[in-house]
Amino acid sequence: MAVPQRRISKTRKRLRRTHFKLNVTGLTTCPNCGAMIKSHHVCPKCGYYGGKVVYLDGKLVKEEQRKKEAATGKKSTRKAKEEK
Repeated sequence: MAVPQRRISKTRKRLRRTHFKLNVTGLTTCPNCGAMIKSHHVCPKCGYYGGKVVYLDGKLVKEEQRKKEAATGKKSTRKAKEEK
């Protein structure tokens, strides 16, 4: 079993441990709602990414739906599609 020859000083021990720390992930603010989010991720609060709606009410929004919403200015719902 290895036994140290000398006691390691407090300074030497602390200098060795300076790199032993937690890293903060890259957080940014959402441009739409202002919540703190991981960079390059969809905002969990409002569902925006890159200035576009990606998730709406917990469901993935497709490109065609986004174009329709932008043209008409209102949200499309499943019931409205079934009635047509």
